[in-house]
Amino acid sequence: MVKKADETRSRRLFLLAGGSTVAALALNGLFGLESFGASKHGYKLAPESILPADIRKAPEEVREAYRFAIANRNTLRYIPCYCGCGEQGHTSNASCYFQDNSTPEKPLFDKMSLG
Repeated sequence: MVKKADETRSRRLFLLAGGSTVAALALNGLFGLESFGASKHGYKLAPESILPADIRKAPEEVREAYRFAIANRNTLRYIPCYCGCGEQGHTSNASCYFQDNSTPEKPLFDKMSLG
C-alpha cells in the first residue's frame, strides 16, 4: 500500500509541476512578456567603423562576431577555442579574432574567423 501511495504522490507532483509550467507559459503569452528564447541580443558591440575593410565586406554574422570580440575581449580570453586553431598559437577564443600581442587601442586582427 505504501508503494502505491508513493506512486500517487509522485504522479500528483509531476502533474502539478507540468500544470504550473503550462500556466506560466500561458501567462507569459497573455501579458506580452519576453519569451524564454533569445529574441534580441543585449550584448555590447564595438562600432563597425573600427573594422578593417576586408572584415567590413564579410557577412553580417562575421562582422557582428568581430564587433563582439572587440567589445568583450577580456571575457573571450577566458573561453577556450574549440576550432582546432591551437596549433597556430591561439591561446583562447579571443585569439581567433586578435593577435595576443595586440592592444585594445590598436587591435591586430586575426583573419581566421573570416572563414
